Amino acid sequence: MTESPRRLRVSVLDDYQDVVRTLDCFGELEGHDVTIWNDFVSDVDVLAERLADADVLVLLRERTKVDEALLSRLPNLKLISQSGQIPHIDLDACTRHGVIVSSALTARPSYPTVELTWGLILAAMRDIPFESAALREGRWQSTVGLGLRGRTLGIHGFGRIGSMVAQVGVAFGMELLVWGRQGSLDRAREAGFRVAESRQALFEQSDVLSLHLRLNEATTGLIGPDDLALMKPTALLVNTSRAELIRPGALVEALRAGRPGKAAVDVFEHEPLTDADDPLLRLPNALCTPHIGFVERDNYEFFYGNAFDQIMAFAQGEPINVHNPDVLS
Repeated sequence: MTESPRRLRVSVLDDYQDVVRTLDCFGELEGHDVTIWNDFVSDVDVLAERLADADVLVLLRERTKVDEALLSRLPNLKLISQSGQIPHIDLDACTRHGVIVSSALTARPSYPTVELTWGLILAAMRDIPFESAALREGRWQSTVGLGLRGRTLGIHGFGRIGSMVAQVGVAFGMELLVWGRQGSLDRAREAGFRVAESRQALFEQSDVLSLHLRLNEATTGLIGPDDLALMKPTALLVNTSRAELIRPGALVEALRAGRPGKAAVDVFEHEPLTDADDPLLRLPNALCTPHIGFVERDNYEFFYGNAFDQIMAFAQGEPINVHNPDVLS
């Protein structure tokens, strides 16, 4: 028998742009007590104080870590709701504390990330941000960019996003070169794309090299100084995936050395990055954006819509997308 909906105290974390209350899906939370936090906080003491009364936490992606240190200080917490993978949540600790973790894992690719990847490629290859800024300062045609047609697009990791980036590359008339695990190579061949002779060849031959690997134990620090040193001085490295794929400091040193000649990145080892003196941000050959690949209104409707659906199901006594089912018993 379905329970009558319960009035819940819901805390939404890390809504940097204060956008959640403007989404269509936000109407699902009508009748519940909702608090929205717009800043990022990692200090456990501050989080514990803010969230002491919360029944439900709504997280976006992997911005806030939830572990024993925090859970032990949230006696009222009953549900964590979000969309996507949950490496930042300690499931065992949640189960011990009786907290349900609901997170929808869907097959929907992050189309906005693909779009941003190409925005970065075009902007970096044609020096668009620099030329726009120069024009506002009274200067006309300061640089000579590089076009894409006929150049080689390297894709490191041929999954859902990597395959879509590759398709756009074909539309631009680029030559495709793919590398990754065996699954990536098999999918690339099936799609009719050329597979690199070796990982070394991928770095040596790519004019634009875009990373689309999942971050795990095997891929953390996978790309080091020796790999980057193989790249052309005219090449562009693009990373809209995870900063930790590249060993700490390796990209900054490579860009200073001129191989690759440029980088365009949307991800950083420590986020949010608010230090304007960060070495990467100070480099003229690095185009950097603040992890906005998935930050797009339709994407937010999808992500938060899933999270709010899960809250409604919990309120009805029928939780869905539960990652720690032992807690139910």
